[in-house]
Amino acid sequence: MTAPQTRPPRNEPADIPGSVGEVVDLVKTYAKQETLGPLKGAAQWVAWGAGGAALLGLGLTIVILGVVRLMQTEWNATAGGTWSWIPYLVGIILCGAFAALAISHINRDSLNEESD
Repeated sequence: MTAPQTRPPRNEPADIPGSVGEVVDLVKTYAKQETLGPLKGAAQWVAWGAGGAALLGLGLTIVILGVVRLMQTEWNATAGGTWSWIPYLVGIILCGAFAALAISHINRDSLNEESD
């Protein structure tokens, strides 16, 4: 008679999920961790940036309008006649100067970086 053959014991790692449901839960948890967290941070960054841009735009609009009105009331040469367009030109030049200042402060190196 031949001796019965015995199978070697199976060495299964303990951390492998045993069912499909556990795998689905693991994938859901991983997807939430890797997508929702960074999206919440990006949404907060965009909200602060949009709020700051709106307030800065409103403030600069009021300042430029104030400069135009100041020139119209205090500088008698622009009160009427052929020089009445000068305050508006100064306002446009100020708008261009503020835009150039904002554009000059854009960090072009960070725009060209690839995200990790």
